[in-house]
Amino acid sequence: MHVTGGAGSGTTAAVPTARCDARVSGAGRTIGAVRPGAVYLVGAGPGDPKLITVRGLEVLRASDVVVYDRLAHPALLQEAPHAAERIYAGKRPGHHTLRQEQINTLLIDRARGGATVVRLKGGDPFVFGRGGEECEALRSAGVPFEVVPGVTAAIAVPAYAGIPVTHRRHGSAFAVVTGHVGGNRRGPDWSALARMPVLVVLMGLRALPETCRRLIAHGRDARTPAAVVSLGTTARQITVTGTLGTIAQRARAVALPAPTVCIVGDVARLGQTLRWFAPERHVPEGSPGPSPIWGAPRPPARLDARSDIRTRTRTPASAPAACAARWPDKV
Repeated sequence: MHVTGGAGSGTTAAVPTARCDARVSGAGRTIGAVRPGAVYLVGAGPGDPKLITVRGLEVLRASDVVVYDRLAHPALLQEAPHAAERIYAGKRPGHHTLRQEQINTLLIDRARGGATVVRLKGGDPFVFGRGGEECEALRSAGVPFEVVPGVTAAIAVPAYAGIPVTHRRHGSAFAVVTGHVGGNRRGPDWSALARMPVLVVLMGLRALPETCRRLIAHGRDARTPAAVVSLGTTARQITVTGTLGTIAQRARAVALPAPTVCIVGDVARLGQTLRWFAPERHVPEGSPGPSPIWGAPRPPARLDARSDIRTRTRTPASAPAACAARWPDKV
């Protein structure tokens, strides 16, 4: 398999061809071959569709059913076989296309019917993706499943902004939290989070002012460097930098669209010197930046079909507006 047009490079990168030969995992389960009657929880990556893993692309191209969420890039749907059933199960605050219980039932029913089911999730299925809950439901129902890890936005999006989440001089540990907590579960330990050298907050744009206020109230210096990255890894990526005391106001002034990743810690300062992603628009501390000017667009994402997997002919498939609008057409 070859991926054409790597992130910002304009070059062709050779990737080892995906093979379907079975391998035995440490748990004694055969993996490698794509099986009917099973569910594959696949991480779609942080935004750029070329960041999906070889194994993720392999099972996607052999799928009969794709159940996908709002953060999965529409270009990846084109990689499923033409005859594959595509089911949108996206969620946004205040509106769920399907309840989680309905999604669990859908996965179980399609797999019991003999289909190869791909549950396509943005980022990594086990990083605030409710993948663990779905695996529990599948295990209880006796449905075989495989988890295909994805590139999580918690690490990839800061990297695309030139921000390493760990650095020997600036942060030897980091924590990842979600900006909202579902149900009636207890919130995070703010005192512990305030002491972490680096804090990464996912899905936290709406709650960013409250997050900053709580961290400062629990002892974090308001002058701590901070950054918010919007639409990370895509051609519309924009990074706003400031301090813990100013970042919420600055993000609001620029009217950043979701999804965003917030980074708090001294490493956030490194983005000003380690920026490498050409399409990015950077709004540093002190600039008004109410109207972001996007960089030159990159060519549309293309994923070559060279693979050992036998698949039906693939043709482009349109995604619902709620999913298509989440990511730009060009990445």
